[in-house]
Amino acid sequence: IISQNYWNLIMNYNINIGIPSKGRLRKDVLNIFKKNKLKLISERGDRDLFGSIKGRPNIQIIYLHARQIIERLSDKSLDIGFSGLDLLKESEINIQKNIKINKKYPYGRASLVVAIPDDFIDVYSMSDLEEVAFEFKEKKNRRIRVSTKYPNLTREFFYNKGVTQFSIVKSIGSTEIEPFTGGCELITDITSTGSTLAANNLRIINDGYILKSELCMFIGKSSFKNQGVRKLAKLLSTKY
Repeated sequence: IISQNYWNLIMNYNINIGIPSKGRLRKDVLNIFKKNKLKLISERGDRDLFGSIKGRPNIQIIYLHARQIIERLSDKSLDIGFSGLDLLKESEINIQKNIKINKKYPYGRASLVVAIPDDFIDVYSMSDLEEVAFEFKEKKNRRIRVSTKYPNLTREFFYNKGVTQFSIVKSIGSTEIEPFTGGCELITDITSTGSTLAANNLRIINDGYILKSELCMFIGKSSFKNQGVRKLAKLLSTKY
């Protein structure tokens, strides 16, 4: 049970919290609040992009796209935000340096992977892909294309693996279909089980695991100096 003195300290500060506006992450975050007996309310129902915690008028809830939450933490318009580790790591370094990973939760676990069509013969590793990329460049006089929503992480991973003859195609829709509609030759995508990739005739390269992700609670580094923010973050880290 949280003491009244504990809440009195938190109530001394205005705190903005970002929660994903849709998807599985939203459900997981709402469950965290529920388990800690914090009732979220919105005047206009489930589609309202603003809310609050019942009895805690100093705490504002803002429902945003998970990527926006990372940006808003960096520019100090959010104090606490819930989003995926993958989205933090994909963001620019000058954004990452403004954000603290305060808590990792056992939700939203997935991996960012390199996946190729099943008809890529004898390509099982990133070194195999490097050879294919060079052959592709020689035969077609252009670089092999990688479709992804994670250009920064993909580029860094490919270079670290010695794959240089590639170009990034930014995906804005269902990345899995891109190789079969002429948009690219391979993809990187986030997956929890790999079943969607397999269902779309794609397979993960054996050493093509770029990043393991999960739901995290982030705090803006400037907000971490705020005692009320730290106390509330500690509360939200206890039951999940």
